[in-house]
Amino acid sequence: MPDFSSPSIQPPKRRWCNFSRRRTYQVLSSASVEALWQKVTDLADVSWHPLLASTNVPKGLVAKPGLIYQGVMRSIPIPIRIFVEQVEPRELLSVRILTLPGVEERVTYKVQSTVCGTQISCSITLQGWLSPLIWSLIRASAARVAAELAHAAERACL
Repeated sequence: MPDFSSPSIQPPKRRWCNFSRRRTYQVLSSASVEALWQKVTDLADVSWHPLLASTNVPKGLVAKPGLIYQGVMRSIPIPIRIFVEQVEPRELLSVRILTLPGVEERVTYKVQSTVCGTQISCSITLQGWLSPLIWSLIRASAARVAAELAHAAERACL
């Protein structure tokens, strides 16, 4: 008599089509860790961000885990919801962006002091069945996020 509890005989599970894309962009900056961190956590000022046009965050609000706010994209003027997942002061900020059903975007900013200057890295992860389409739309702008952040912090220091 066959053993139906064996994993080799169980029927295959249904799998949904799921794509994942992840890219990390790194830039060295002459700005201090504190200056870069202030630019990252100033959720009201997204003038340096090539993907976001504006947010509904009041000036002076500090990024805290659990904070949910809205933003508007530059290329396609649709409102998006942004959820702050993790904050480690002067080191890491992780947010989840909820744009459309079928795609989940997670952006993680890391600020590190190195011998050559301050390194800012921006990791963008897209998951879901719409991620190839969304990635094709935001790829060029996403590659500039870390560089624009570094330039904005350097201009603020001058």
